[in-house]
Amino acid sequence: MKVKELPVSERPYEKLEMYGEKALSNAELIAIIIKTGTKDESSINIAQKILALDKNGENNLRFLQNVSIEEFMSIKGIGKVKALQLKAICELTKRMSKPLDTSQVQINSPKDVAELLTNEMRFEKREVVKAIILNSKNVILKMVDVCFGGANSAILKPKDVLHEAIKLEAPKIILVHNHPSGDPTPSKSDFEFTERLIQAAQIMGIELLDHIVIGEFGFKSIFYLMNTK
Repeated sequence: MKVKELPVSERPYEKLEMYGEKALSNAELIAIIIKTGTKDESSINIAQKILALDKNGENNLRFLQNVSIEEFMSIKGIGKVKALQLKAICELTKRMSKPLDTSQVQINSPKDVAELLTNEMRFEKREVVKAIILNSKNVILKMVDVCFGGANSAILKPKDVLHEAIKLEAPKIILVHNHPSGDPTPSKSDFEFTERLIQAAQIMGIELLDHIVIGEFGFKSIFYLMNTK
C-alpha cells in the first residue's frame, strides 16, 4: 500500500502534524526523511528495510551512524541523494549529543567526565583520545581531540597529550579515551601509558588528574583502579 492510500491520520507527515513526532514509529520518522518511495514500495516499506540493516537486531537507532552510503544505496529506492541525506541526519544527531558549552564546567569526579563525554564517545567504532584541560579550580579551559586510532588502538605519545596544556600554561589535565569493543576495562597498555604520562606531566609541572576509559557499557577510572590494587 502506498502512503497516499493510507488514511490521512496514518500518513507520516499528517500524523506528525496531528499528534507530534513522539507518536511516530522509527520507520515513519525515516519515511519523512526519505520523502518518497518507488512505484512498488512505499517510503515506509523502504524505511523498514533501512532498519533491517541492523545486524544485531537491538532496535537501537545508533547503528545508523555506522551504515555507509553504499549500504544505504543497496536498498532499492535509496539513491545517492537520499543516502547523503540520511548520513547528514546521522551526523547532526551525533553533534547534537555533544555538550553545548563546556566553559565554566567544573570537574569534581570521574562521573562528571563520563556524563560529559559518554554520549559522544561510547558508540565510536574507532578509538578516540581526548584531553580535558583544566585550570587550578578544575574548571574546563578546553577539550581537544588528541588522537584517532583504528578499531583496536590509537598510537599515542605523552607529548601529544600534553601539547595543548603546555601551550595554554594549564596546571591540570584529564585524559579520556574510548574502547570500541564496548568494554571500558583498561588494558595493560592503558595502565602502562598512564604511568608514563604521569611522569611526563610532572616534568612539565602539569598534574594528570585521571585517565578515564569510556565504553558502551560504562566507564572506568584508571586512577581509581591503580589506587585500589
